[in-house]
Amino acid sequence: MLPYNYLLCFSCPFSSSKTQMVDLRNSNTVTEFILVGFEKSSPSIQAFLFTLFLALYSLAMAMNGLIIFITWTDSRLNSPMYFFLGHLSFLDVCFITTIIPQMLAHLMIKNHTVSFVSCMTQMYLIFFMGVAECILLAFMGYDRYVAICHPLNYAQIMSRQVCVCLVGTSWTFGLINGIFLEYISFRNPFNRDNHIENFFCEAPIVIALSSGDTQFSMKLIFADAIVVLLSPTVLIVISYVHILASILSRPSSSGRRKTLSTCTSHLTVVIFLYSSAMFSYMNPRSTHGPDKDKPLSLLYSIIIPMCNPIIYSFRNKEMKGAMRRALGRTSLAQAESV
Repeated sequence: MLPYNYLLCFSCPFSSSKTQMVDLRNSNTVTEFILVGFEKSSPSIQAFLFTLFLALYSLAMAMNGLIIFITWTDSRLNSPMYFFLGHLSFLDVCFITTIIPQMLAHLMIKNHTVSFVSCMTQMYLIFFMGVAECILLAFMGYDRYVAICHPLNYAQIMSRQVCVCLVGTSWTFGLINGIFLEYISFRNPFNRDNHIENFFCEAPIVIALSSGDTQFSMKLIFADAIVVLLSPTVLIVISYVHILASILSRPSSSGRRKTLSTCTSHLTVVIFLYSSAMFSYMNPRSTHGPDKDKPLSLLYSIIIPMCNPIIYSFRNKEMKGAMRRALGRTSLAQAESV
């Protein structure tokens, strides 16, 4: 005997189609999201945060812009390390521009709504740039390994074509992975709460607002994070194990210090970025919350992009010299124009 629901579908075709239309219409009732951000703070606190984040954003843009300029124009910085560093700074500029200007606007106005499409676009760009940066940092670790452990063959192994191919691979992987993560985040309908307890559209929070099997989506995010974060981490660890063995085998202590100085900057950036991303995307949903998500989001959305050029500049004599030359040319050009 056929089930009653099955018989009802055939006995009432018009009613069935009408029900399907209602279900389809109600499957995604959320047309916009509300970014809670810092709206619960007092106006004086919001004004202070606006001034602070505007200063940090301006500093991050200026420092990364300077690195992009000098690595692409200074002929003395023509090694693969600076080629990668220029692209890293470009990714940082794109990443923070995707998040911070919107946050600054929401600190000044009361309307914190963003459209569904705008939220999807922002999330895709964050995935795209974030994944590309993680892969690029792994290739930068490999570059350090080749430079220290195979110095005689460094120019052949890390040729210009190879460097372009590695950068293109990081961008391509970010592009494809961003599409995959976007699908995971928005595969379920949204017909419940539309308040995002953060200052931008972040995947774990958005997924929690959707209907359907959110646990499955979070498991897919976790599995993707293993590929994107742990796989490059393994490559970086292997590279630095060989680097450490090569450094310890050298008799000169001055040579060891010089070699280590070129690696500590990269390792510092890797630790900051990878640890914050792992806490955000590889923790169970029960450990998330506004008090934990916002500090982590601030860390990798503005603090790390601001610190990256500072870390590389302060630990590298060639970068300091290139910055002085660039700033000197700028000052001279301004004096001549006056």
